[in-house]
Amino acid sequence: MNGLFVSFEGGEGGGKSTQIGLLKERLESQGYETVLTREPGGPPSAEAIRDLLITGKVDRWDDVTEALLMNAARAENLSKTILPALSQNKIVLCDRFADSSRAYQGAAGGIDETVINALENIVVGAHWPDITFILDLPVEDGLARAGGRGDANRFEDKQQSYHEAVRQGFLKIAAAEPERCHVIDARQSIDNIADKIFAVVEKKLEGSHGG
Repeated sequence: MNGLFVSFEGGEGGGKSTQIGLLKERLESQGYETVLTREPGGPPSAEAIRDLLITGKVDRWDDVTEALLMNAARAENLSKTILPALSQNKIVLCDRFADSSRAYQGAAGGIDETVINALENIVVGAHWPDITFILDLPVEDGLARAGGRGDANRFEDKQQSYHEAVRQGFLKIAAAEPERCHVIDARQSIDNIADKIFAVVEKKLEGSHGG
């Protein structure tokens, strides 16, 4: 086993942070070493880029600029956090990864797939997650949840049509890559979602150990 890379995706308010925390606790209780990171963000260099991306007015950045900044932060996160942890056989749990660029800057922002793909080839290469969970729920529900947190960022302030395009972008990704992506109805109870997530991860870990 050379580590395990698990990403969590979905629109706003899907409960990613909660589920990542629960999975981390469950894995560590069974003796696995985990590393928790997020995008944009992770190491200090990428967190500095995160501050640029999530603060300010909705139209602060052009969509192309936004995609370049996201990938700059991703390159830092991969080289300084994700890949070193995987090389030490740790389980990396990442709150968003490259699928978010496909959904937000691509499907919703309108950047051509060839541009998104070119950036992925440069930054991500072959280092895709082993498992991706997409926590899906209706846009209105997600924005209501996110608004209730009281820490809105510039993405949450975008129009509902933008968020609907994000949701459809994620569902399109899942349909194209069913072996990697697992869509989970985020309207279920927290415990039900956590159990489904752990079952997928546990099966993957058993397969890794089984060779």
